[in-house]
Amino acid sequence: MNSPSNLTGSALLTDLYQLTMLQGYHDAGMEEIAVFEFFVRKLRPGRGFLMAAGLEQSLQFLEGLHFSSEELAWLANTGRFSNGFLASLETLRFTGDVHAMPEGTVFFPNEPILRVTAPIAQAQLVETRLINLLHFQTLIASKAARIVLMAPDKLLVDFGLRRAHGAEAGLLAARVSYIAGFTGTATVQAGMQFGIPLFGTMAHSFVQAHDDETLAFEHFAHAQSDNVVLLIDTYDTEAAARKVVALAPRLEREGIRVKGVRIDSGNLADHARQVRQILDMGGLRHVTIFASGDLDEYLLRDMMGSGAPVDGFGIGTRMDTSSDMPYLDCAYKLQEYAGKPRRKRSEGKQTWPGRKQVYRHCDADGRIESDVVALEVDTQPGEPLIMPMMRGGKRLATAATLADIRSHAAANLALLPEPLRRLQEPYAYQVEISSGLYELAAQVDRASSNH
Repeated sequence: MNSPSNLTGSALLTDLYQLTMLQGYHDAGMEEIAVFEFFVRKLRPGRGFLMAAGLEQSLQFLEGLHFSSEELAWLANTGRFSNGFLASLETLRFTGDVHAMPEGTVFFPNEPILRVTAPIAQAQLVETRLINLLHFQTLIASKAARIVLMAPDKLLVDFGLRRAHGAEAGLLAARVSYIAGFTGTATVQAGMQFGIPLFGTMAHSFVQAHDDETLAFEHFAHAQSDNVVLLIDTYDTEAAARKVVALAPRLEREGIRVKGVRIDSGNLADHARQVRQILDMGGLRHVTIFASGDLDEYLLRDMMGSGAPVDGFGIGTRMDTSSDMPYLDCAYKLQEYAGKPRRKRSEGKQTWPGRKQVYRHCDADGRIESDVVALEVDTQPGEPLIMPMMRGGKRLATAATLADIRSHAAANLALLPEPLRRLQEPYAYQVEISSGLYELAAQVDRASSNH
């Protein structure tokens, strides 16, 4: 079977019903081109926008799509599928087209951020993994973007691996939080895999392992002489700050300078004020204060609003799990098959048929003002957001660098109007459905009712 390192690229990382449908398509001889789109139906309460993420991993998955001989043998042993169908899977590869919003693009409900156009078996099979990749990374990028908006120009570090829902989730959270504007991550593999800047301090266990807190600080300073950030809340935060003041001159004589202190518990704003005063009175105005401990955008808003003298934040659990909003109401739905538009009409889950484009309008100040969702062939005024990414199963360009994606995300956040930048219940951003799309939906409905 697959080694653990290959599991996340396996074609079996899907739902059983995808394969049972593929058997049905195979038996019925259905091989025409299908168009599926991924979109979010509606925003959760308190959220005003989302940030698209996960495209790179989605394209990687499509490029490598195949069934290994071991996987096909396992499927055969289940007894669920015919030999003819399993033989067709031996040569299955993704040969379709992909259109998508670039990662880091701000978007809103009913706006497709990815479209797959491919023979129906290919487009159907990849649904589960594409939703998995796009949903999670968009969810976390959107949460991280809100945090960035609450603490502009502050050092923001992803601390969430240990509480993330699995290793892949932790790595991808480090990736998309960096895209959204974080300064870096504590996850070492993310540094190697994605080139994200790494940040780290020390744990309470290091202090506890010493009989003397000052000795712990001294040992750590010698071990990390270029990055001396000391955790000072193991016992008594203010007392530890005074110990740092006393130790600093001795370290200075050895050519070691204390860079910062970290506070991880208690009332962070109050502790920061007292610690700042102690450090300043001790001649350590250059020493920064870094805070961590169950932080999110709401706590950062309150701390920044109170004027707490904190220079940076470690954000972990609440971002990497998106604790206040752990899922998006998203879908990957069939919009066209065999050249005919298709539409789901289920109550509360209706879809707009056809291949679509999103056009964005900005106001006189350059802030985004409204979007129009229209059929791809129905060109509208404004900036088109959905771009061609793959054709015939091949990428149309080299993968965007993380730096470029990060710059695109920053530019998108800078365009947000003021009401969308706040955490109070935001106003509903205007997303217009074009008249042509309404007309097509009505045509599809009439045709369906006649069958």
